[in-house]
Amino acid sequence: MKLDKDTQLKLLELANLSRGENTPDSASTNVEAEELQAAKDEHKRALDAAAAAQMAVDDMEAEILRIQEDERKLRRREADNKKQLGAETDPTRRKDIEHDLYSAKSRIADLMSELQEAHNEIHALRQNLDVHGARVDEAKRKVELAQRAADATPVVDEVPREEKIAQLRAQLPADAVAQFDAQRQENLVGVAEFNGRSCNGCFIVLPPANRSAIRNAPADEMPECPECGSFLVRTNAA
Repeated sequence: MKLDKDTQLKLLELANLSRGENTPDSASTNVEAEELQAAKDEHKRALDAAAAAQMAVDDMEAEILRIQEDERKLRRREADNKKQLGAETDPTRRKDIEHDLYSAKSRIADLMSELQEAHNEIHALRQNLDVHGARVDEAKRKVELAQRAADATPVVDEVPREEKIAQLRAQLPADAVAQFDAQRQENLVGVAEFNGRSCNGCFIVLPPANRSAIRNAPADEMPECPECGSFLVRTNAA
């Protein structure tokens, strides 16, 4: 069969598509896309968890500030009561001041206990926030890796294989398609690539004399494999 190089390559593409070869690896592409989406989902969960951890820290910090402010007020109240006791002589009034002073001191003691617990808790919350921050960083790294893998994956031709086959058959000379169909009916291959050593239709390594004859055939000629009869297309590698 004689065809120009571009037409030979189209015929080879038709043969490969007809055999289910060299079609876009949609399964692989789907895996890459799924892994990227999974990484993004994990990153979002990590961000949400980190945000919740930050909110818990913020709430506890606000609670500590409230306790400290209450303590300052009670300390002023305690100091004022002591000052009043130093000047008050009325027994009834002194009793009321002493009672209020006792209440202030008791409340201050309670606040000091609450403050200690709050400091212990915020220490744990901050450690938890650091853990979530590290998880966010790791999840972000996974997204970047998955994105690079997805970007490196060839774009899938969305044209269905059957439609692509029909397009190629319409573009090729009718006589070439007829010869291809006849040969494919015999060996289920029809046209195959010659890689320099063997036919990619039968995968048999050809003797040196056959390899030499195939290499030296005119550029517009498609030699036949001496083993399986497939028309051979010599690529640049061959």
